[in-house]
Amino acid sequence: MRSRRILAAVIATAALAGLGLTGAATATAATAQGVPSVVSPSQCREGGGTPRIDLPGNPCVGGTYDGQAVD
Repeated sequence: MRSRRILAAVIATAALAGLGLTGAATATAATAQGVPSVVSPSQCREGGGTPRIDLPGNPCVGGTYDGQAVD
């Protein structure tokens, strides 16, 4: 009888831990989608990139905002 309670507690703990990991993955995905599609020249530089307004689409080249349009 005692072993059943222990087993139930272990299963419940594992299930809750799994839900916590799923929530963390969802939060990470939502954060990744929050990257702006247009950045300022200073944001591009701060992210380690170079604003290339001489290229078509005015991209930020390199760094965090690589490929994003520079406004």
